[in-house]
Amino acid sequence: MPSKAPSPAMDSVSDELWMLVEPLLPPRRPAVHGRTGRPRLDDRAALEGIVFVLRTGIGWAKLPTELGYGSGWTCWRRLRQWQEAGVWEAIHKAVLDELARRGQLDWSRCSIDSVSVRAKRGVS
Repeated sequence: MPSKAPSPAMDSVSDELWMLVEPLLPPRRPAVHGRTGRPRLDDRAALEGIVFVLRTGIGWAKLPTELGYGSGWTCWRRLRQWQEAGVWEAIHKAVLDELARRGQLDWSRCSIDSVSVRAKRGVS
């Protein structure tokens, strides 16, 4: 029996990146007893869907479910939930820390502007 070929889009989040990201995600809320519905989409599949939409520019509603990412709206809701929980900022810091640990950042080529760092009041 031939094996199912992996989706070409499923490689957007490497195992190495997932190991860095997974601990930063908020814990899954416990299910309310007695409620039924669709099973929750796996966090990694949701992240893959988010990355796919952001990389390709496709609309959330047009994300093909055949790719295994769930619906675009599910991915969009997870994006929003993670934003509210501060996940993206934590991922950004974790990736920078990992790159610095490996010696792969050249801080001499960075710049800081008012968008990156808040100015203190009364300082000119």
